[in-house]
Amino acid sequence: MQIGEVAVWTELSLRAIRHYEETGLVIPSARSQGGFRLYAEADVGRLMVIRRMKPLGFTLDEMRDLLAATDRLDSDEHPEAAAGREALPERVRGCEQAAVRKVEELRVQLERAEDFAALRNRLTVAGSENAFPADPATHS
Repeated sequence: MQIGEVAVWTELSLRAIRHYEETGLVIPSARSQGGFRLYAEADVGRLMVIRRMKPLGFTLDEMRDLLAATDRLDSDEHPEAAAGREALPERVRGCEQAAVRKVEELRVQLERAEDFAALRNRLTVAGSENAFPADPATHS
């Protein structure tokens, strides 16, 4: 799949996909004869993980750490090369727990925003359009 198709599929901009490539989070599986990036299903899956982590405030390093851990867990390493592998599930669980906490924080923020919007709507309906002045300094 070429980068344009991937952008449509993942709802990421071309610029974002290129940025994730530059930072090493996603490397296209191949290049066409013309030099176009070609992405496999696994590459698109990585981009979807990144897309889901970004709004939760995960850093590029945290994304990289999770992707590296899941790559290693999914690999067919020989037992001799598997040193440190037993710690990987805990790293993934830590990321999952951080995501749950961040989602809860976002739910609280959304609830507050919805409460404010409902209050604003009630005041507007009651004829108090000026209840929230544009400049708090003008309100005494």
